[in-house]
Amino acid sequence: MTHHHGPSTLFPLLLVTLFLMNGKEILASRYLLETTLPTLPELPKVELPPLPKAELPPLQEPKLPTLPKTELPKLPDVPALEKPELPPLPKLETPKLPELPPLPHLPELPKPTLPTIPTLPNMPFPSLSPSRSTP
Repeated sequence: MTHHHGPSTLFPLLLVTLFLMNGKEILASRYLLETTLPTLPELPKVELPPLPKAELPPLQEPKLPTLPKTELPKLPDVPALEKPELPPLPKLETPKLPELPPLPHLPELPKPTLPTIPTLPNMPFPSLSPSRSTP
């Protein structure tokens, strides 16, 4: 079976916390809200001297050494394989299916007609406000 009495164990804990609470917490939070922080004097802003701009010499493109062209050795000649001759596949004989009897003639059923829904008469809607009138 599952545990169904979870909230009943929390109820005594809730009662104990409510009895232990007093108004001191509320007063302390009110005191914290009403106190103001001391204002700090503004410090003078320090101006830094401008940094010197670094001038770098232009970069030269690196010259890559030319590599000698490598020649691959020729592959040895491999004789072509002959295609194997496979024996012909035997023909499968399918059994002859019996003929089905013709379907019986079914009479044509009349198309069903839907019942007509009666229409409601047009009645004016009553208005709740006396100043408004509906046409």
